[in-house]
Amino acid sequence: MAQNVHTQKTSDSGVSIWLDDLSRSRIESGSLQDLIANKNVVGVTTNPSIFQKALAEVGPYDEQLKELGKVDVETAIRELTTTDVRNATDIFREIAEATDYVNGRVSIEVDPRLAHDTENTAKQAVELWEKVNRPNAMIKIPATLEGLPAITATLAKGISVNVTLIFSIERYEQVIDAYIEGIKQAHANGHDLTKIASVASFFVSRVDSAIDAKLEEIGTDEAKALEGKAAVANARIAYELFENKFANDPAWAELEAAGAKRQRPLWASTGTKNPAYSPSKYVDELVAEDVVNTMPEKTLNALAEQGNGAPSIKGTYEESHAVMDKLAELGIDIKQVTDKLEADGVAAFIKSWDSVIADVQAGIDRVNA
Repeated sequence: MAQNVHTQKTSDSGVSIWLDDLSRSRIESGSLQDLIANKNVVGVTTNPSIFQKALAEVGPYDEQLKELGKVDVETAIRELTTTDVRNATDIFREIAEATDYVNGRVSIEVDPRLAHDTENTAKQAVELWEKVNRPNAMIKIPATLEGLPAITATLAKGISVNVTLIFSIERYEQVIDAYIEGIKQAHANGHDLTKIASVASFFVSRVDSAIDAKLEEIGTDEAKALEGKAAVANARIAYELFENKFANDPAWAELEAAGAKRQRPLWASTGTKNPAYSPSKYVDELVAEDVVNTMPEKTLNALAEQGNGAPSIKGTYEESHAVMDKLAELGIDIKQVTDKLEADGVAAFIKSWDSVIADVQAGIDRVNA
């Protein structure tokens, strides 16, 4: 079967298409393999909300829960989620090897309750990496202030990292710095830099949801004209920073010569929240070389039906900065918005994790009744 023409064009323009979803039923039904074969999917991301949806399914996990017996719920969650991620990494192993481990990656996130705990985040990152035990896994660590040193410490051990919950340009620059320092330490520790990969998950649609609400409140024609523009402008400025930092950092040049790979921007939260916007908006408007776009299946299907795939970031930097300047002139404090989005993102993942605990405990009780 040939790949879909729209996803192929997007891929040809330099975008690695990753699926923002994973479940045992998706793996066992062959759905994941179909998306690889037909829609250019070359990686997977998970998060607490995705696992909450997956583990709420009655049936797919019962057999493993029976095998585990009456274990504590935290152990059960670890076993269930790492099994899914391990099996998915095996499905992507061929892609990983063919792309020198740039793609074919499957991410698993540290417990979101550790988002402000540097030491235990770094500790759990190692535990998850060793438990999955696959070279094409990635450990997701949130880009909180406390997460930054944990990112460096994890990379220093030769572990690939997906940095998540990035909303602001300021925080993104700190993430790149944490990455470069981590790779520097990994090099000093004797790790093979060619096998370490990292992505910086920059969240997109949630920025529009927050800022559009403020623009609606202002209500002027000038404000309304900016609706639906903030998120893409913010992400395009992030890509500008990506280009500049990795092109001009002398420490990075040495590491790259030693085999290190640039940490790629990953566009996350790419499902369109506003029905007035194109369902593939946050893919089509963020096409450039060396980026990842992780999308829920609904967005992937929209891309397959109508995606453009043409490069859409280069040449937009001046316009993007102008959008952010206009928002500031209207009194919208982007830092205040992104700080709240980060806090809300952590809180939402903790809420999902609490549901995971309840659902898995119910499963343990059910199969051991």
